[in-house]
Amino acid sequence: MLKRALKAIGIIIIILLAIVLIYVLYVIFTYNRIPDGQVLQPEGEPSTECAEIDRTYTIVTQNCGFGAYSPEFTFFMDGGTESWAESEESVVTNIDMAAEKVLSYDPDFVFLQEIDTDSTRSYHVDQKEQMTTHFQGYKQVFAVNYHSPFLMYPLTQPHGASNSGLMTFSRTDVTSALRRSLKISEGFSKFLDLDRCYSVSRIPTDNGKELILYNVHTSAYGGSDEVRTSQITQLTQDMLAEYKKGNYCVCGGDFNHDFTGDSTFTFGGTQMGEFGWAQPFPTELIPDGISQCLAYDDEEPVPTCRNCDVPYGPDCAVFIIDGFLVSDNVSVEELHNIDAGFSYSDHNPVLMKFKLR
Repeated sequence: MLKRALKAIGIIIIILLAIVLIYVLYVIFTYNRIPDGQVLQPEGEPSTECAEIDRTYTIVTQNCGFGAYSPEFTFFMDGGTESWAESEESVVTNIDMAAEKVLSYDPDFVFLQEIDTDSTRSYHVDQKEQMTTHFQGYKQVFAVNYHSPFLMYPLTQPHGASNSGLMTFSRTDVTSALRRSLKISEGFSKFLDLDRCYSVSRIPTDNGKELILYNVHTSAYGGSDEVRTSQITQLTQDMLAEYKKGNYCVCGGDFNHDFTGDSTFTFGGTQMGEFGWAQPFPTELIPDGISQCLAYDDEEPVPTCRNCDVPYGPDCAVFIIDGFLVSDNVSVEELHNIDAGFSYSDHNPVLMKFKLR
């Protein structure tokens, strides 16, 4: 009897090990990174042909949180409990709310991040198509930020496969666009990391130059100085090269850094420590000719992101990690972090008004 029991246990252990091995091989052999320099195809019909010098434009950046983040939603990777959105209906509702909020500011340009097209966590809702129905009269560019194989964790509700991207909308024509891959972790840890990129959209201006829009979503990579340095350096040096050609550069998105360098203290009263991913933005890497845009010199500070270990409320940790960088030939007239109450995403939108000089 004991022999049979031990044999049965041994068989179960072998089966479990085989399942683990098969899964590891699946992750390894399905692993691939999107190549750098992928050409993107602008779609849609814009309302105007080119950007005008000395005209005031409005741009809004918004991380849509793949449609999952209602105020009560908590995420397992932040210390919460959920790995999927509450329901397919909640995903559709949250994406609709994000689009309506952004459009309420009548923007000329829009940067969106975490737009899922076919992900387990968001019930395979095609959020790209959903957003397109809202932004009529805009040219659009979509770049896949990351696509990952099926994640078997947490076991109670596996996170599954993720396909998520960046969407850029423009009321002016976009003549060409490109996806630039960013450096990520190397070694075995690369299997646990996600692709990261920024998209580059080129818009003609009425003085023969170009307005270049950079939509970015950098890594939430904790304390990796190497990855941080590489990503921010690549992005800002790319902008600098275009600025030296006489072009105008506007970059915005989710930088996954404490963008002001002190927002953890501003909102929480303590220095950065517990939330290792919210490292201070490395301003020393920004070259002359490129400037960081900060919102609260003359107004009450508003956070742009919440940590999702608990539902949104007084005890929720909040930060500023979303914002803009511009070349020095772009004049920033207004900049506001908008308090949307984290009602449809774990991020609030950021609005900027600017002129091309």
